[in-house]
Amino acid sequence: MRKFLIIVTTIIVAGCNNLFSQRVGSGDNLGFGIILGEPTGLTLKYYTEPREALVFNLGASYFGSPRLSADYFWHFDAFNSDVAAIYAGPGVVFGFGEGRGFWYKDKGGVFFRDDNEFGLGVRGMFGINLLLRRTPLEFFVELGVLLGLAPDFGSGVDAALGMRFYP
Repeated sequence: MRKFLIIVTTIIVAGCNNLFSQRVGSGDNLGFGIILGEPTGLTLKYYTEPREALVFNLGASYFGSPRLSADYFWHFDAFNSDVAAIYAGPGVVFGFGEGRGFWYKDKGGVFFRDDNEFGLGVRGMFGINLLLRRTPLEFFVELGVLLGLAPDFGSGVDAALGMRFYP
């Protein structure tokens, strides 16, 4: 059964190869869209180089609501394909106000603050993105670790999926 799933997945990825492409460097370097998870809100991605990008997210999170994060990602052609790219990189997170997260609903969750304290953290992210060739859309899934530095030290998990549009 496992071999069957691997074969089917390989056929699907190979069949979709004509639908996807890394569009970076063709003038469509700025994309915006939505992100769901931690945080839930808006996302903006700007490719500084063909395989490097700055990403900004603004939304609600367990770390603070509103929450602003800025990441620098390097994209790797791990699949030897223009279908998908893996990316990874460091980032910084600013939280303002009480946390309202997608994963943590009660005040017992990590990083919750009842008052309007400022939160500062760093994170390391890992993700996979798909860039459509014939439409200006990017789909992504990401996962990473967040380390809160102020007002308290702690750790948490950031996990999200989203979509960006490249006009």
